[in-house]
Amino acid sequence: MTPATTRRWAWIHKWSSLVCTIFMLLLCLTGLPLIYHHEIGHLLGNDVEAPAMAPGTPKADLDRVIAAGKALYPGKVMMYMSQEADEPNIWNLTMGDHPNDPEYKPIAVDARTAKVLAQPNFEDSFVGVMFHLHVDLYAGLWGKLFLGFMGLLLVIAIVSGVVLYAPFMRKLDFGTVRRDRAPRLKWLDLHNMLGIVTLVWALVVGATGMINTWADLLLKYWQYTEMAEMVAPYKGLPPPTTLASMEQSMSRALAAEPGMKIGFVAFPGTPFTSAHHYGIFMRGNEALTSRLYKPVLVDAQTAQITDRRELPWYLTALLISQPLHFGDYGGAWMQFLWAMLDIATIVVLGSGLYLWLKRGNTARASAQSAPAEEAQELALAGEGASK
Repeated sequence: MTPATTRRWAWIHKWSSLVCTIFMLLLCLTGLPLIYHHEIGHLLGNDVEAPAMAPGTPKADLDRVIAAGKALYPGKVMMYMSQEADEPNIWNLTMGDHPNDPEYKPIAVDARTAKVLAQPNFEDSFVGVMFHLHVDLYAGLWGKLFLGFMGLLLVIAIVSGVVLYAPFMRKLDFGTVRRDRAPRLKWLDLHNMLGIVTLVWALVVGATGMINTWADLLLKYWQYTEMAEMVAPYKGLPPPTTLASMEQSMSRALAAEPGMKIGFVAFPGTPFTSAHHYGIFMRGNEALTSRLYKPVLVDAQTAQITDRRELPWYLTALLISQPLHFGDYGGAWMQFLWAMLDIATIVVLGSGLYLWLKRGNTARASAQSAPAEEAQELALAGEGASK
């Protein structure tokens, strides 16, 4: 590249990096504990654990499970019920004053005895705070979209950093860190080396994180298109006054989708279904397919299946991006790899910020004492190495 072209790429790299670096550091720092959120929750005593029972203990009738939650809050209505993929012995109920109550009450019920185990408080827990800082900065949809824009700037910074890698490192062996020269050259070499090592991971995590911020918008689009089509025959009908048996509804959904498990159930009036249906979302049995859902709509008054279909491609892409982002579908070794790459990215971001903050007089002094080529590198580092 010509010097002018290099400087243009350096300008793109500098400003895309500078705008997003602080937020990317925040996301990396909050994302690190989220990789181990189950382990941290268990360590802090925030996770609910089902009591040990003999293998093969039969599951309780689902209507009894729901009745246990209603006995605790008789004035509230069911919003959702779900199970974690790795904890089939606990049903997590969500109850509120109305189907969209933001002040909902979470309840954990033993799936075998239908007894209330706990009322977990995720929102105020350490993992809950890290989650909100990582996902929406406690600012809802606008916070998500803002972080999505920061993710886009990160992708631009990575691409421009790759373009600049060749002119910066063309005469050095891979992995070289010049410790006997100007201090900023050492940090520049470290920045470039870790940046290229974490390149693919940073692109995957940055791109999937950006996609995740669109979740609310994609869900609303699905509601106004395919969901509206699925419930169209019920348009204008009054909502049911009594609800059908959940045990019967669930049995029919499982029979209709053999080989799949229950992911979660949305009760009438919630955003994932209509005022007339149970939205029973099935999922697969494998590590990745357990994150992919298939909605089965069951008439909430007759317990008859009215429609079931695959999710559209854009929601499938969203669901696939989530485990790729957090690295929590490949076991302990993948969690460890994600954590190490996260730490390396923190070093990349921190060293880039250091290179920019130490520009100016310090950079000129270092450049005067360095050979001509190194002086040029230091000058360019001040322009663009803050990815």
